[in-house]
Amino acid sequence: MKLSIVMPVYNESAHIDAVITRIQSVVLPAAITSRELIIVDDGSSDGTQKKLMNYSDDSTMVIHSSRINFGKGTAIRIGLTYVTGDIVLVQDGDLEYDPNDYPALLAPIIRGEAQVVYGSRFMKKTRIAGMRFSNWLANMILRITVNVLFGSRITDEATAYKVFARDVLRGVELKAKRFEFCPEITAKVLKAGYAIKEVPIYYNPRSIAEGKKITWRDGYEALWTLLKFRFMD
Repeated sequence: MKLSIVMPVYNESAHIDAVITRIQSVVLPAAITSRELIIVDDGSSDGTQKKLMNYSDDSTMVIHSSRINFGKGTAIRIGLTYVTGDIVLVQDGDLEYDPNDYPALLAPIIRGEAQVVYGSRFMKKTRIAGMRFSNWLANMILRITVNVLFGSRITDEATAYKVFARDVLRGVELKAKRFEFCPEITAKVLKAGYAIKEVPIYYNPRSIAEGKKITWRDGYEALWTLLKFRFMD
């Protein structure tokens, strides 16, 4: 099986090399015989694109550079057009998530137990050290909302670590431009009848000063997206 890792990045010059190194150093399960890392630079202005040029000769990587900043959802949709693997994993371009969790995330799909896997930040404990209360509260509201609307029992709707059998994504038409990618894909896979399997993951939250880009406005957009795709689409 081949693993495709789709990583949108925007102004991550301080972290991009470390993230790539961590991804490339992960020991994957034996069933994964090859991998590709698809990086979509979403119009960075801090030198990220220049750093990515250092990897242009790496045959295991695909690098797409956009001239302007479109948003995370658009970057992911662009990245998906390059996918050639059997399993697709979405990776953030910062150091909040640990690629060493890949084996646990991939295992349920490899074993045929699931076609969609989310890495949950809240399975081991509901409060995470360093996460602002407002961010925690927003996550809990989204968790309750998606479970009420779709009859699911997931603990972390907004996690960045989302993994799919490729055939699942072929059947989903995505429209997201920004951070509403998470609620859109969650709503659409649940509405299509797929169960979401969760596994616990490591998470190291960062602040806005450290580069975190999501805001409270995106929380409202996420709620609207869940409602829209439950009742209107």
